[in-house]
Amino acid sequence: MPLYFAYGANLDRAAMEKRCPRSKPLGVARLMRHRLCVMREGWLTVARDSRQSVHGVLWDLALSDVPGLDRFEQVGSGLYAKITQPVVTPSAAKRALVYVGANAGPGRVQPDYIATVLEAARKWPLAEEGISVLARLAREAGVKVEAEAAPAPKVFQVRPRFATPMDRG
Repeated sequence: MPLYFAYGANLDRAAMEKRCPRSKPLGVARLMRHRLCVMREGWLTVARDSRQSVHGVLWDLALSDVPGLDRFEQVGSGLYAKITQPVVTPSAAKRALVYVGANAGPGRVQPDYIATVLEAARKWPLAEEGISVLARLAREAGVKVEAEAAPAPKVFQVRPRFATPMDRG
């Protein structure tokens, strides 16, 4: 079975499970040296950028689900193309199928679409960096984005009993 890196509409787990019923999510992953951008049509794509990464979800994609995913991504009409890229998971780097838009814009993201993507992304344990990129795109599209609660500051309460072995008294 091939691996598939989902970063846009396919972050919606329920929709992805309906679209690809025999495939299983494996967990979060990052597509290194790429950034999210918006195609002229208003959908998300990725483009090369050596300073950024795209956060998404890695799926174990059943071969029988590939044609349905190709139809959804409109590969036949040339909207997206399939490429294989390395992605980084918490345990290892793996090669995965990535759908890349035929054009990298610039475009304006469709408000309903980005709102759905942002909501779906928040249901995964994606890194805050990935969520903030989607939230910024949503705000730019005029979508009201609820502020995330700021994480509590880390307070380290470990106090050494002594600084060196010579300080033991």
